[in-house]
Amino acid sequence: MHTETDDLLRLIATLPPALAEAAGRLPPDELVDIVLDLGRLPHARLTDRIEHLGETPVTAADIAHVIGAVGQFTQDNRAGIEGTLHRIACMRNRQGDVVGLTLRVGRAVFGTIEPVRELVMAGTGLLLLGRPGVGKTTRLREIARVLADEGGRRVIVIDTSNEIGGDGDVPHPSIGSARRMQVAQPALQHAVMIEAVENHTPEVIVIDEIGTAAETEAARTIAERGVQLIGTAHGTSLENLVANPTLADLIGGVQTVTLGDDEARLRRTQKTVNERKRDPTFTAVAEIASRDQLIVHPDTGRAVDALLRGVVPRGQVRDSVSGQTVAASQGATSAPTGPTPAGTEAATDVARDCADEPEPPPEPASGGPPGERTRRVYGYAISRDSLDKVIRMLGLNARTVSRAERADMIVALRSRREDDRLRSLLDDSGAVLHLVKRNSTAQIRRVLTDVFNIVPGEDAAEVETAAREAEAAIAQAQRDGREVALTPYPAAIRRMQHRIVVRHAMVAESEGSEPHRHLVVQPSAS
Repeated sequence: MHTETDDLLRLIATLPPALAEAAGRLPPDELVDIVLDLGRLPHARLTDRIEHLGETPVTAADIAHVIGAVGQFTQDNRAGIEGTLHRIACMRNRQGDVVGLTLRVGRAVFGTIEPVRELVMAGTGLLLLGRPGVGKTTRLREIARVLADEGGRRVIVIDTSNEIGGDGDVPHPSIGSARRMQVAQPALQHAVMIEAVENHTPEVIVIDEIGTAAETEAARTIAERGVQLIGTAHGTSLENLVANPTLADLIGGVQTVTLGDDEARLRRTQKTVNERKRDPTFTAVAEIASRDQLIVHPDTGRAVDALLRGVVPRGQVRDSVSGQTVAASQGATSAPTGPTPAGTEAATDVARDCADEPEPPPEPASGGPPGERTRRVYGYAISRDSLDKVIRMLGLNARTVSRAERADMIVALRSRREDDRLRSLLDDSGAVLHLVKRNSTAQIRRVLTDVFNIVPGEDAAEVETAAREAEAAIAQAQRDGREVALTPYPAAIRRMQHRIVVRHAMVAESEGSEPHRHLVVQPSAS
């Protein structure tokens, strides 16, 4: 993957001299944006940290200096530097005066199409999802260029804020020979989308930040006319879109239906269920989990149907550089069927006990169950608001903390597990690491439910007793080097006990028949 930081010196040159000098000393490949807020210290955001650019608060003169260098802001409070991909956005007070600036570094990154190349080259409509700053727009540029130059397609980019093709009347070379239509006002984006199809006979439309009902309707109209649509939308995951009434139409929409008695019994569901309303506007969805990995759902309809049944779909985890599928994202699985190979009886017992699990347990993490005191949780690349929400929802004896060194446990994205900074935080704090596939409340809830040994529908006191018994049996098996049998419990509690055993990197087998079925903890092989 080749990166071109689009004439960074031209962006830095808009700053007052002292700030420009400080910004010039930063590593250019790591610089994301520069923030100037009136009365506060100026700082730069890098890929993994924040650096202050001075010890003097930003003044009105500093802000005026930048405004004088970049010119007028448009109705969406954005400006650019002609011939570059850089973006300058402003914040205004109630009188309309600019009191804050964000100078965003624009980059042309070649090679980002690889994880989705076969989809877009085959004419598949693709929707990109991801948190702000993760690289959605960068990938749109590369897709537009490759489809136009290598694929020979008639590509039109709908460039609402000159975000994709850069500032000025001549599009930036990063979009190749793709044509670019600018949008006078953000509210008119949907109209320009339709205008592009009606007036310029495109084969491909590229659009950034679909966010309104009018834009989702325009996207559907374009797709129904046989034009390939490549776009981005607000939201970090497919699950977000299903829950978003405005954007759900992009992936087929959701409707509530009432089933007959026989159909409800056949499906083993309630009579009132949610179902997909129609075919998705976008055939495929790619969740940009990080700059290193994408989670691709090649069949949007099937993935949405799974989510509406309460099942996490298995996407393909693809490497951002090579485009190779490195794994299947963890989704729902059912117990194996068919003959059992010799020597796997214990594995079959575990699968049978876990057959009703909505998702396999997360990757093992060291450490035992929480103690009586309040647990302190730190989120690494995880929304603290989401962590707080799940803690309240589950009624956990826990609270989030703002500094990793104060934490007992760290919840991090699985894609960031090898980050040097994360490893350093773990070493310094001694906290236990737990991994989630993506930054969503559903994923966080599954991990914390596991860590805090929550078993819905079972008596809390019995669950706590079973968890303590499992911990004691693990210690005994490790100490004495012999297997230890546990008390019989219902299947749901046995599953919880089994997860505790797995967290200690040990093995447990199910023995006996209901209602006497129980786990037997095996000593560690040494």
